[in-house]
Amino acid sequence: MAVDKQSLLDLALQLAERTGWEGLQLTTLANSLNIDLAELAMVVKQKDELADAWFDRADMAMFNTELSGASDAAEKLELAIRSWLNSLAPYQQLTRQMLYYKLEPGHIHLQAAAILRISRTVQWLRELAGLQASGASRIAQELALTGIFSSVFIGWLYDSSPGQTTSLARLKSAISNLNKLGLCR
Repeated sequence: MAVDKQSLLDLALQLAERTGWEGLQLTTLANSLNIDLAELAMVVKQKDELADAWFDRADMAMFNTELSGASDAAEKLELAIRSWLNSLAPYQQLTRQMLYYKLEPGHIHLQAAAILRISRTVQWLRELAGLQASGASRIAQELALTGIFSSVFIGWLYDSSPGQTTSLARLKSAISNLNKLGLCR
């Protein structure tokens, strides 16, 4: 039986809904597919690869967002980040648990990779929005956008408002402020 990472991720999310992310065991995942661990290891080398695949899926949702109707770069940024967050919404609690797992003291290697992922996502956001600042303006833009993305995401993880509307309103306000500072060009 051929197993791909996306199908594996879907099953892992379903199983983790019952056990929590920490309680998800790769053995249980393999047994659910009637495969052995060696076959599972051909697809994922460690459980954290599934969390990475989850965030890759959010990136793909961001890339697939229709931005052509957006009036300016600020609106494109908001739509792209909103899409990224909305793609994670069905498993908001598990997403939070994945991050807790990455932040455990013994997981410094996962933390370093998470910082690189944030940086990569911010760079893609700049590309999607068509931001073209250079030099000191680009640095200020990247720092501000990283701060907005990270703070909105952290707030979103704990947002229990319907449809995470509190976080999305915070996002809208933060992007508006970024635009007022002239950092959306």
